Amino acid sequence: MDSCNASTDKKSDASEIGNGGDSKVHVFSSSSELLDKLHEKWSSVKKQPYPAMYSSVFGGIILDPAMMVIPIDDHMVHRGHGVFDTAIILDGYLYELDVHLDRFLRSASNAKISSPFPQSTLRSILIQLTLASQCKKGTLRYWLSAGPGDFLLSPAGCPTSAFYAVVIDEDFSQCKEGVKVITSTIPMKSPLFATMKNVNYLPNVLSKLEAEEQGAFASIWVDDEGYVAEGPNVNVAFVTHEKELILPVFDKILSGCTTKRLLQLAPKLVEQGLLKSVKTANLTVEEAKGTAEMMYVGSTLPLLPIITWDDQPIGDGKVGKLTMALSDLVWDDMVAGPETQRLRVPYA
Repeated sequence: MDSCNASTDKKSDASEIGNGGDSKVHVFSSSSELLDKLHEKWSSVKKQPYPAMYSSVFGGIILDPAMMVIPIDDHMVHRGHGVFDTAIILDGYLYELDVHLDRFLRSASNAKISSPFPQSTLRSILIQLTLASQCKKGTLRYWLSAGPGDFLLSPAGCPTSAFYAVVIDEDFSQCKEGVKVITSTIPMKSPLFATMKNVNYLPNVLSKLEAEEQGAFASIWVDDEGYVAEGPNVNVAFVTHEKELILPVFDKILSGCTTKRLLQLAPKLVEQGLLKSVKTANLTVEEAKGTAEMMYVGSTLPLLPIITWDDQPIGDGKVGKLTMALSDLVWDDMVAGPETQRLRVPYA
């Protein structure tokens, strides 16, 4: 609202254009005037949510939120020709950075995007970005784009691909409360796009909105063969009444890094006699709804108990003990896991 007032105050000394009615669009006469406007917007923010950004277009790390922008002719913006990935920052450590980077570059290859830097340089940039942000808890998100150049469909006119990254200062903790989900009516992506972490997330957004409109947390996708697939931006897992941990196979869905780590850690509960087995398998909706426990699996959760699906209780309709035991395994790995999983950021 302040910016509206500021724009009105400048009517006498700034160029404006009209549309034939009373409404007029302000024309910024200089880059400094525009930058002042952007700074005005961010000056009202109590805590900066994005302490640092990297842009290969700018060639460095940006600390001024007013300058954290990407070109409008970037093909990731107007054609969706881009991929992304993320990593968790927890207690000053980057969790599973290398695993996510590996998947990131696989996605880029499938999207026919060449990185402007080798993987070692990307890794170094992300570590330096986290260091510059001074953020000790949050998320690190990064993108590879076909790059800016024009508004055509082909990226042939783009001089080079682009790499962007941002640190998001956000609090998160181990999820312990159960949530309600629905079966999504939004068509899920084809395997080619579902297994590639690309920026085309409109189906995911609509699936999430559909759930929220029905008073649910999120949704579950079911594939064309009737098997349970995944959530809008998370994997899903089940514990049967026979104490088997089952996750849907990854043929048609994204192979989540946290999910794959869960598959590595869960056998500990088998050794303790709490679980009978751990496996990936196809589950029909009927089989899945008949399990004892159900959960989402994702980076910041790391496991989110699901207690109701399409208004039908899962098991006894309460947060399962094995769900929380599995969650503890992953959370402990995030907090105090081996050096192969956690990279210490060398803050000054």
